[in-house]
Amino acid sequence: MTEIKNETNETKRECIVTAKDLSKTFSNESVQQHVLKNLNLRIYRGDFTVIMGNSGSGKSTLLYTLSGMDRPTLGTVTYGVDGGEKEISRYSNDELARFRRDHAGFVFQQNYLNDSMSALDNVMVCGLLKGGDRKALAERAKKLLERVELPEQDQRKFPTQLSGGQQQRVAVVRGVINQPEILYADEPTGALNSQNTENVLNILTELNDDGQSIVMVTHTTKAAERGNRILYLADGVITAELDLGPYAGDYRDETNPNLATAKERHTKLKSFLQEMGW
Repeated sequence: MTEIKNETNETKRECIVTAKDLSKTFSNESVQQHVLKNLNLRIYRGDFTVIMGNSGSGKSTLLYTLSGMDRPTLGTVTYGVDGGEKEISRYSNDELARFRRDHAGFVFQQNYLNDSMSALDNVMVCGLLKGGDRKALAERAKKLLERVELPEQDQRKFPTQLSGGQQQRVAVVRGVINQPEILYADEPTGALNSQNTENVLNILTELNDDGQSIVMVTHTTKAAERGNRILYLADGVITAELDLGPYAGDYRDETNPNLATAKERHTKLKSFLQEMGW
């Protein structure tokens, strides 16, 4: 049985999000659905954390509750940001909106771009909500879009003039334009073909290599292999986790045993998921 790590055997790392006794219940007339059940979790700065589990296990609900997009029924969500701790589960709706704007970025399966705005404007509007210098923001947005291989001529196009993969790359840039403490991604490649999936995963990997903390929900091993920490959710509870170590693609550094080849990561993850009955 895969052992869940506890606080005593964790190495010293900076915790950025803490969920304590987290429960989420949805009520429909006389029926109650307990999606999250007294869940405890820590997310660490710089990690690429992946949440997996069967359909209906509560993966997206956990992501939304951790990020402040939804409220827990019971329990607390605490962020360690700005040199202090903030219990966002007690925030008002307005406080939550400001917190998400300033500290969290989001990428979803559907990109939710505004079709009446250019790709560049879709990115900039999120930055302008936070304030700051418009010229500096535009320069940052353009550089980020170029980094995800969207040249200047395409940045001025409307979303309907872009391919699905290009649209999702714009959505990733929109998610990080405000330099969030943490980027949440809910099935970000679920609607993409294999090549566009690879492109988006490469972008997320590069962001993580630069220090971006990421929490991603996925149902595919291809996406999950990019993470260094895999959490398995079953019936609203994290039942196990797997440390995959840093992602290095097909590269193998013989001096660093933590950098396994893609094949070795795939084998390790598949064995873990089979053990979980996935």
